Amino acid sequence: MDIIDGNQVAASIIAELKAEVGTFSGRKPCIALVRVGDDPASVSYVKKKQVTAAEIGMESRLLLQPATITQDELCAVIDGLNADETVDGILVQSPLPKGIAEVAVFRRIAAHKDVDGFHTLNLGKLAQEDETGFVACTPAGIMELLQRAGVKLTGKHVVVLGRSLIVGKPAALLAMQRKEWANATVTVCHSQTANLPSITRQADVLIAAIGKAEFVTAEMVKPGAVVIDVGVNRVPDATRKTGYRLTGDVHFPTVSPLCSKITPVPGGVGPMTVAMLMKNTVKAYRQNQLTPR
Repeated sequence: MDIIDGNQVAASIIAELKAEVGTFSGRKPCIALVRVGDDPASVSYVKKKQVTAAEIGMESRLLLQPATITQDELCAVIDGLNADETVDGILVQSPLPKGIAEVAVFRRIAAHKDVDGFHTLNLGKLAQEDETGFVACTPAGIMELLQRAGVKLTGKHVVVLGRSLIVGKPAALLAMQRKEWANATVTVCHSQTANLPSITRQADVLIAAIGKAEFVTAEMVKPGAVVIDVGVNRVPDATRKTGYRLTGDVHFPTVSPLCSKITPVPGGVGPMTVAMLMKNTVKAYRQNQLTPR
């Protein structure tokens, strides 16, 4: 059983981006990070994005907004960033306060600056295999991990557990693309799927993104399968100073001995998300330089 090390792969991507950005003359790629309120997890995530951007040599602009902001006020902030030609990518950190419609906010971001890949136009471009679009960072990171781990999907059965717009649906679309590293047969399972273990046991590659701690157990996995664990769940643990431990959607102790390759939690898919966000921002910079708005 091989562990797919997301920290190592993410570090490689960041090093590649740093070398690429180092060749750019004039202004550097710029990502605007909009954070609403002081949710501790959001503060931590945004700080990580700022640190990574600085490491690459990119500019990041942090726009702090009060938790009392209205939908219209937040949209006005986004409109200002859309109009700013020195901003290549825009990320609005979720979750947003109650009363603000996240999907409407994501749609407000100009599609050519939507480095999170959630805009309707970018999801459509993914379905059409249009390379000018932006793919959501977590599923893009999953595919990067598989490629760099030497996992070829052609002719393989990929089972995706979860149908979210953030992970499940884009991951399924990516795996079935007409590309050398893709061409998989894909099954998407969810909370209403009947006889779930009988389907997951058919998977050559199982992508678990269902949001339930240690949901995938040994009897759900075919021996020799590749398992990608997207989940990040806090489970109470009295032995830890924090009072909890992080675990994935897969019960690692019993599943990992069955696998040919598996991602750990933490240190698997998680680090890839920030790396792919930066990769999307550099891509946006290149495309915006070629087609000034």
